[in-house]
Amino acid sequence: MNVWECARIAVRALRVNKLRSALTMLGIIIGVGAVIAMVGVGAGAQASVAERIESLGTNLIVARSGSVTSSGVRLGQGTQFTLTEDDAAAVAREIRAVQVAAPNTKGKGQVVYGNLNWSTDIHGVTEEYLEARDWPLVAGRPLGPEDVDGATKVAVLGQTTALNLFGDADPLGQIIRIQKVPFTVIGLLDEKGQSADGWDQDDLILIPLSTAKKKVLGASQANPRSVRKIDIKIRSGEDMAEAEAQIRKLLRQRHRLQPDQDDDFKLQNLTQVLEAKEQAAQIMTYLLAAIASVSLLVGGIGIMNIMLVSVTERTREIGLRMAVGACSRDILVQFLIEAVTLSLIGGGVGIAAGLAGSRAISYFAEWPTLVVSETIALAFGFAAAIGIFFGFYPARKAARLDPIEALRYE
Repeated sequence: MNVWECARIAVRALRVNKLRSALTMLGIIIGVGAVIAMVGVGAGAQASVAERIESLGTNLIVARSGSVTSSGVRLGQGTQFTLTEDDAAAVAREIRAVQVAAPNTKGKGQVVYGNLNWSTDIHGVTEEYLEARDWPLVAGRPLGPEDVDGATKVAVLGQTTALNLFGDADPLGQIIRIQKVPFTVIGLLDEKGQSADGWDQDDLILIPLSTAKKKVLGASQANPRSVRKIDIKIRSGEDMAEAEAQIRKLLRQRHRLQPDQDDDFKLQNLTQVLEAKEQAAQIMTYLLAAIASVSLLVGGIGIMNIMLVSVTERTREIGLRMAVGACSRDILVQFLIEAVTLSLIGGGVGIAAGLAGSRAISYFAEWPTLVVSETIALAFGFAAAIGIFFGFYPARKAARLDPIEALRYE
């Protein structure tokens, strides 16, 4: 008896008890569907984190003004602007791994256009800022060195700010007032979305750093060239940890800090932070997949149970087949094909259920989901393996029946 004949007999046997076969497949359907849906949720979370990493700018290290010690008392981070524009220039000049270093400062202010107004973040930046943050424009031009050197009153708007001030109208060339100072809109940033911390990156206005200090946000009286932070972009392929160590060493030298003194700045490797979050999301994906896989194991146990019942019910049939020439291998293959068929049909329906479940989760819960072909293939293959594993024992039991005793079975 060939394999195709065994398969035909197996399918016919399953069709005799359609309801029982359907209930047996239910465990596999739920298991495969749960695996696809849960892995889709986890993969969606990973993709979301990866998107946020890219939105911050690739290979980005942020140097922030840190705490200082005054009369033995340690002041909080950012209470003094300990970084300067000269620090940024030195970092870009002296560290080979650095592509650009963009000093910038930040404040909050009211922006007015006509009879509309909006409170937003105002960033004083240099021409290197957009390159450091990998932030393109969708219209207009970026800030140039002539704007920073000449302290011109020009502004580049984020998408959220532009929407609240201009709606669907074109903002380019329009005059807005920032803290009662008129500015001409020269550019519109591309949309970035939310950051890893949940704040809207598009709710901002970029103006020249010199203009921000002289006319809008003000400068430190102690050091007019001080800045709140420096965005440092590392060249592609360079070691981020090594670059961070070199930046720290250079800034400590420039700030004349002794070996026993703490840093008066803080370096933050945003890529490492968000990659750690991505790894956490990946671990959560594996955990969700493991939990969902329990359903597959339960479905496999159901298949084994039903196949054992089927062997018992068809003992006389097995004895008759052996009596007319079927060998043990034929009986083994027949029952194994029955178990695998249950698993494969259940796996196919489970894939459809999993895809539908992923779409439902994405639509109703508004969670990002991402189902890839590898996940579907893995879940389907696992379902087939479950059928073989849990179907082998009942099939082996059927194949080892004694023909004489089987024919006498009542």
